[in-house]
Amino acid sequence: MKLKIRNTVEVPLGDKKARFVTFDGIEDGKDHVLLDFRKRLFEPVINVRVHSECLTGDVFGSSRCDCGEQLKEAVDKFDLEGGIIIYLRQEGRGIGLNNKLDAYALQLEGLDTYQANTALGLDEDLRDYRLAAEMLKAMGIKKINLFSNNPKKANQLIKYGIEIDEKVSTGVFLKEGNIHYLKAKVDHTQHTLNLENARCVH
Repeated sequence: MKLKIRNTVEVPLGDKKARFVTFDGIEDGKDHVLLDFRKRLFEPVINVRVHSECLTGDVFGSSRCDCGEQLKEAVDKFDLEGGIIIYLRQEGRGIGLNNKLDAYALQLEGLDTYQANTALGLDEDLRDYRLAAEMLKAMGIKKINLFSNNPKKANQLIKYGIEIDEKVSTGVFLKEGNIHYLKAKVDHTQHTLNLENARCVH
């Protein structure tokens, strides 16, 4: 996969702004995008969050996950300190929106977020972060501080040639409907979430 920057457009985000960067050469044909909040373009180490799309959480504020809160946290932090958000179109851990909503229905019957995916005959997590690594390389970035609680994300970025100087844990956002979701991430995939220090949000 060899990506080339297609366009860079500054976009106002309320009282913030970011440069949205698009790319040619993306194999799956989806419109993945990079948001560049850097104050100076030539820093030795760049703050980065790789965020997988979550329509229900990012846009509609679903209480079933913490995705929207993690995205907002990164936007607020990087607007102040500089950084990059890579927004990957990998809804529902890569299974797509319709399947994700089918999985939601199974979760209401008692399955956790991973069990629901496999009950549908799908992998529990189909996300691949090779594209994120290639987007960073196309921007000339090879060394980052990674803002994530997901060890798989860090391991894949390293595998694909990105050096991680520091792993920075993101906030833990506890809502009435997501405690079992957060516990499953800790127990099943060893996410570095300290649930005792969770921030209650509504």
